[in-house]
Amino acid sequence: MNICVVGTGYVGLVTGAVFADLGNDVICVDKDREKIEGLNRGRMPIYEPGLEEMVARNAADGRLAFTTSLAEGVRKSEIIFIAVGTPPKPNGETDLSAVEEVARGIARAMDRYKVIVNKSTVPVGTGDLVREIIVRNQPAPVEFDVVSNPEFLREGSAIEDTLRPDRIVIGAPSQQVAMTLLELYAQLGRPMIITDIPSAEMIKYASNAFLAAKVSFINAIANICELAGADVTQVIKGLGLDPRIGTTFLQAGLGFGGACLPKDVESLVQTAATLGYDFKLLRNVAEINRERAYHFVEGMRKALGPLDDKVIAILGLAFKPNTDDMREAKSVEVVTLLHEAGATIKAYDPVATENARKLLPPGVTYCASPYEAAEKADALALLTEWNEFKFLNLERLRSLMRRPVIFDGRNLYEPERMRRVGFEYHSVGRKPILPA
Repeated sequence: MNICVVGTGYVGLVTGAVFADLGNDVICVDKDREKIEGLNRGRMPIYEPGLEEMVARNAADGRLAFTTSLAEGVRKSEIIFIAVGTPPKPNGETDLSAVEEVARGIARAMDRYKVIVNKSTVPVGTGDLVREIIVRNQPAPVEFDVVSNPEFLREGSAIEDTLRPDRIVIGAPSQQVAMTLLELYAQLGRPMIITDIPSAEMIKYASNAFLAAKVSFINAIANICELAGADVTQVIKGLGLDPRIGTTFLQAGLGFGGACLPKDVESLVQTAATLGYDFKLLRNVAEINRERAYHFVEGMRKALGPLDDKVIAILGLAFKPNTDDMREAKSVEVVTLLHEAGATIKAYDPVATENARKLLPPGVTYCASPYEAAEKADALALLTEWNEFKFLNLERLRSLMRRPVIFDGRNLYEPERMRRVGFEYHSVGRKPILPA
């Protein structure tokens, strides 16, 4: 099939590359000329394992192209995916201006029947909005259909999630229109669900809201565990063995971040309010998440005393491992609180340093290794559970620090191991390991 993907962020670029890898002819459109020029030279605008190689392979084979011309992409394609950003407004509502702009551009360029697919995460009713905008802006009437096909990819495993999704959701106005998407996805051999458009739009938000609720729930349980002397990791094992609950998104820590969960939770709260429903449960999910960084830093303050004369090593800045994405990263909140308390910050992340520089307070020292960050530090705070941190030489790390104290925001290490190595160790929802 001939496919156009509008937007070359995480969703758009991965979607385009995977469709090309499956044998389709794909043209990716973005109004950011610098980004498109970089992609045409093989430079990726994001870090995602395996993406650079997939893009290079398909571009060389002529199945994947990049342009700033939306009109070119529309006219060459049968299916047009809208995969542009939908950031939050200050009040939490979803900003649909980019989607609206693309819809107007599609309308002006449409020369024959097209299937327009909303891939971006958008509130209920956006399918109708896109249809209205296209009808209003067409120079002459041309038949088209709008479909909702929400994405469920996770940064760091986006290619795998696109090739082997848990489910493919297609919200279409008719079975005939849905068949176009079914044909496109058929070779993946994954479960598909066909719904009306509003239901498909709700499935995406309901999924992310439920996952966010699991994260906040177990973090609230972790708070109780700390007060009661219980071990949240043991609680999680007991909970997770219940097949009705499971272990996914049931890890205590600093809370959820990134481009999806925080934004989608706030958006669903606002959508519910617009429709006349006060989603109190989800508002509390968001509030628990907002408290996590403060709770973590307060734990550091209690253990270390005043922070204004302390050197703190930070391991991990990206919002999760295997990405350079700093959107809603908990490191921004934690480092900002430490900076405001007067602490000196030394930070290390395997790939997110350049993006972190734009968001973290001035005066942070960026290090080339975990060991450089730990040198002469009064404490170390682990904020992102990168795999390489599991295999650090802890004896070497301890020898470099002025005071061997670790605050583990992701429960990466076993307390008993930290005791043997000689660390004072504070984690989430577990008893601290204190000096003998």
